[in-house]
Amino acid sequence: MNVISKKVLVTLFVCLPFAVFGQYWQVGGALGISNYSGDLSQSRVDMGYTRYHIGLFAKRDLTPHVTLGAGLTYARIAGADSTNRRADLKDRNLSFRSPIMEFHVRLELNLFDIDDKGWTPYVFGGVGVFSFYPTTRDSSGDIVKLRGLNTEGQGLSQYPDRKQYNLTSISIPFGAGIKFLIRDDLVAGFEIGLRKTFTDYLDDVSKGYADYNTLLAAYGPNTVRYAYRGSGAYPTEGFPRGSQKYDDWYVFTGFTLAYRFGGGSGPYNHWKKQKVSNCPKF
Repeated sequence: MNVISKKVLVTLFVCLPFAVFGQYWQVGGALGISNYSGDLSQSRVDMGYTRYHIGLFAKRDLTPHVTLGAGLTYARIAGADSTNRRADLKDRNLSFRSPIMEFHVRLELNLFDIDDKGWTPYVFGGVGVFSFYPTTRDSSGDIVKLRGLNTEGQGLSQYPDRKQYNLTSISIPFGAGIKFLIRDDLVAGFEIGLRKTFTDYLDDVSKGYADYNTLLAAYGPNTVRYAYRGSGAYPTEGFPRGSQKYDDWYVFTGFTLAYRFGGGSGPYNHWKKQKVSNCPKF
């Protein structure tokens, strides 16, 4: 074994344990608001029906600039035609609310070394799995589960393209935020995270209206009642009830607080101190 090979092996055996030791773990929580974007929101994001989200997460700082994380979030989203300005949307008079339970894995890219600057902006992206269940309320205020009503004729032979939608789907979380090192073991942050989904049924609305008589005969008056809740005549078959051009989205905006551990002591420059003080020089 030549001299260079010996130096490489010594460096790996001596430096690697300290490099791993310098990687922080974080555990914490998130709290903030949630919003929905879909067929019942005239604007891109419906701020008129802001709800809440709460979450738990764990992270691993792979390097000062790369953080791998996973989290579990519970949220509520809602929307209604009553907040729309267009007369035709108000006349439709549909509304929904749904819980969201999401598990995600994501990668954060930090602009600065937080141990150098004390703060850093960051961007993130990842993949998630979430569940939902759209409901509404009747005139008495009682909860009505919308999926089982088949409001757009799901499952009927007359509409072979309308299969019953799944209540579990994939999301693509991405966004940006800012983190502050309050002290060596405490990190606070604020972030905005968008969720692209692959379902158009967060709100139980997607395609055109199914035929009135077909729905009535197959599923009964309750389905017809919640397929169209306007005061006018039931729309003709195929008239747009929603738009299947775009899938629905949801958005989380809020604060995070994390306890940081496993990286040793020292308020700043910790990563560099580990590298400089523990690696042999040749």
